[in-house]
Amino acid sequence: MRPPPPSLRILHIVRRYGPVGGMERYVWELSHALQNLGQHITIVCEQCLGTPASGIQVIELGTVLPKPRWLALLRFGMRVETWLNQNKTAFDLIHGHERTTVHHITTFHAPPFANVLKKPFWKRWSVRVKVQLYLERRELQTAHCIIPNSMLISRELAYYYPEQAKKLASPIEPGVKAGSVRPVSSVAKDGGVIGFVGKEWKRKGLPLAVEIVAELKKKRPLMQFIVVGPDQKDIASMLEPLGESAQSAGWQAQPDYSRFNVLLHPASHEPYGMVIAEAMATGVAVVISDQCGAAAHVQTGAGSVLSLSAQLPLWVQALDQALTRDSPTPEFSRPWQQVAVEHLTLYRAVLPSDANREAESL
Repeated sequence: MRPPPPSLRILHIVRRYGPVGGMERYVWELSHALQNLGQHITIVCEQCLGTPASGIQVIELGTVLPKPRWLALLRFGMRVETWLNQNKTAFDLIHGHERTTVHHITTFHAPPFANVLKKPFWKRWSVRVKVQLYLERRELQTAHCIIPNSMLISRELAYYYPEQAKKLASPIEPGVKAGSVRPVSSVAKDGGVIGFVGKEWKRKGLPLAVEIVAELKKKRPLMQFIVVGPDQKDIASMLEPLGESAQSAGWQAQPDYSRFNVLLHPASHEPYGMVIAEAMATGVAVVISDQCGAAAHVQTGAGSVLSLSAQLPLWVQALDQALTRDSPTPEFSRPWQQVAVEHLTLYRAVLPSDANREAESL
């Protein structure tokens, strides 16, 4: 019987370490799942915003001024490089999630900044744009392997950086924690609860969601619309036409999806959409745009995926149908341990040869 492969000493680089956002939660959950698989995990970050499991070593380098963002990314990268120059031999593999120059593997959790190249030239003519493009290009050039967190991001990276396409791994999508599944219950013909979750509410489609809900409200006057994520003051005027039907719940680290009958997510550009996976894992139907990476996981019976060019009545109809369903949504499961196994397989495939020899000798 072959012995199990030796544990790896893995460094993750992230500015904020904790379950405080989509990308941050990905790193938080992945690092814990890797540790559960017996790997030695170290995090280097600006600040830790959670209480990690015992055994995960966290190195805090201190915060930098958050704005301008391009300068914050540059400063953080320089701090990491300085620290790593004194500690590089302590790790077999370095996995970056930021605009750094010291990683073996980098993960793209968001659309490439190169999307800006589609905009008119006067919107591209700034120091901010030039530096952001430089940092992104440098990150890709440094990496031995690039992990997109959805097929949507993979296609965009290949389009804007064809010279780096050979480094692209198969997407490794986020996991989702198992939770209690919302029991199916009948919804009153004039009611129902629709949820919207997203701090970056413009990109995630809140203006369109309000239009859809306002139209459906004509048929379902007792319907409720709960918005989680945005600051209440930022969206108060937008929700005003919906009156008491709309509720702004503010930011929540872990939304209670069981409150919803349907999650509405008509995003204009959503690399993956963890809220979609989390809702489906809770047994909540979803009505989303085809610009969401998670759209590939929406099975028949779990809801609807519509084009952003679809007319308003089609969105209203899809939402109404989701509210009238009388059967449970298909089970959706993607444990973080599975995500960790996929990463570990990739780590061993791209492990630097010198680290491979060292790991075999442990």
